Amino acid sequence: MVSLKLFHDNPDSSATYTEFEKQHVLERVKALDAKARRKGLAELDPGRNPLIGLGMEVNAAGKVTKNSYGVFHLSWMAAQHAEWPAEAARQVSEIRRGIREAHRAPLQFVIWAGMGGSAEDKSAYHACGLLRKGPRLYVLDSTDPAKLKAILEDMQRRSKLGLREALKRTLVAGMAMGMTSYEPVVNLAKISALYEKHGVDGKANFIYMTLPGSLLDQFAGPRGYRKVEVQLDGGNSTAGRHSSPLTCGSLYPLALAGVDLREWMAGTFLTEEEIRDAFRLASFLHTQGTAGRDKVTLMLPNAWRGVEIWTKQDFEESLGKSEALGLKVVVGERVKLANYRSPKDASQQRVFLAVMRKGDAGGVAEKAALLRRAGYPVAVVTFPQHTVLSRYMQFIHHVVFGIACLRKMNFVTQPSVELYKAITSRLVAEEKQAGGLEKTSLWREVRGGTRMAKFPGGITLYYNQVRVEPAPGAKTAPAIYASICRQLMAENSVSYAELTFFGDLRYSANGRAVRKVMDQAAERLFRGCWKLPVDVYEGPAMNHSYHEMVIGHGGAFSTVMIAEKGERIPEVDYAPGYHRAQFLATQAALAERGRAVVALVMKDWGEETRNALDSFFREALRFAAK
Repeated sequence: MVSLKLFHDNPDSSATYTEFEKQHVLERVKALDAKARRKGLAELDPGRNPLIGLGMEVNAAGKVTKNSYGVFHLSWMAAQHAEWPAEAARQVSEIRRGIREAHRAPLQFVIWAGMGGSAEDKSAYHACGLLRKGPRLYVLDSTDPAKLKAILEDMQRRSKLGLREALKRTLVAGMAMGMTSYEPVVNLAKISALYEKHGVDGKANFIYMTLPGSLLDQFAGPRGYRKVEVQLDGGNSTAGRHSSPLTCGSLYPLALAGVDLREWMAGTFLTEEEIRDAFRLASFLHTQGTAGRDKVTLMLPNAWRGVEIWTKQDFEESLGKSEALGLKVVVGERVKLANYRSPKDASQQRVFLAVMRKGDAGGVAEKAALLRRAGYPVAVVTFPQHTVLSRYMQFIHHVVFGIACLRKMNFVTQPSVELYKAITSRLVAEEKQAGGLEKTSLWREVRGGTRMAKFPGGITLYYNQVRVEPAPGAKTAPAIYASICRQLMAENSVSYAELTFFGDLRYSANGRAVRKVMDQAAERLFRGCWKLPVDVYEGPAMNHSYHEMVIGHGGAFSTVMIAEKGERIPEVDYAPGYHRAQFLATQAALAERGRAVVALVMKDWGEETRNALDSFFREALRFAAK
């Protein structure tokens, strides 16, 4: 049984929680979902039931177009369908057998092409060690050719085979839970071209999961690729970030790795008391947020550390739409009191969420006790020792839904993510007409004019899309950068930061080295000097993960970075053009909403340039500390 303890629950959140009991929220959700599945969406009236506006998609005419309460009813249905684990395992075995029969080779690799919710759970499972016994899985969540290139090179190195033979041993899965997600199409097109180039019939190697009529469906269907139903009930009632832990997109990688799907599904069967605890935690976090403590600093046990970004996405993409209220989930930090403002400081914005499994080592309990004694608001959630990860994930879904209820906010839509995608589409169309990205109006807007500064070693700062002016004494690029952030902090328009690199930070050696520089800058400059929480991540995956919060709620100082000289895969004409367009579109989306964004452009991502980047941030720290 899950247990919840709240410390420094001030203002008291208990009165807020009682609304869940009074309103019989869980019972009403079950009744609404059952009606939607039994009678159809046309029978639903958003004006008569506010829960429709929270967990369903409604068009401008007031008609319900999608029931997204699948995040809950898949678990309720799984409890009634004992055959589901075996059915998922059977489907996966059939795919594996098809590859073996087509190429007389075993399945050795999986390339999972998807963005945001279609990809983050796979990254989490890999990081938590759940996929260790299966084929090597790579998450392809970028249109940066460097990522696919690094994946292909790693496959050849591990298999000690040429690319042609490695491709035979690879399952390529495309997944898109939105109608307009184009990135998986870009990657599937290039991988498909590689199969053709090497004379390999890849029909047995490709599967895809998506909504009927989506861009991915339009691409993969005519090519005869195997379409997998997103859900075992044949429905499409989940938003992307809610595809885990129970859609086929979440279950297939686990089944390939031999994870016990019966135990995994059973892990999502929360008791009513556990759901009540989820709603109590939602009430606590909501109340702390309305009191100004909206930076939820997450601590997880070592075994679950890999699910941090997934948790962050679930909260922020679901709850980041409001200008007035937001909840920033802070991950990737060491608990360090020196980096926090005192709990007695009126500007202290942190609340801590400590998650533990009984008996686990890793010091979460000790850190939570330290914070509690210091006077910070802390919630401690303790799971039984051998709890499977799926239980944690389903618990978090209930917490997010609970906060959405209290804030009267739809927790399944993502308007700010759609804004960035729409700008990218317009930019790509303009690029074709203009004859190059450098000739588009957005390129001139971002890269033109005098609001730029060069730093020795191949680093250029562009600050055209931030409204504040640097202090008169700020003459160098690092000084300008520090001055801009300091002014934004002084006027309380910035309360956290993000460092996002548009390029592969996971599989390529250069990318991992860039990530190290970013992590050091995050710790020294933002957390240590400015006491700001900071996100360090990769674009455009970030745009599909927690960008809803960055654009929708705001409050961030965004630094988006890219290497001018990108990687290419010449044999399938894969250049970084679309990826560069996403880099520009991200800045335009932020600027359109009045968010503070600057760009750092590196000439390349080699060692000398990385050293220059490190020097840039060290110089910025010197000016910031003055």
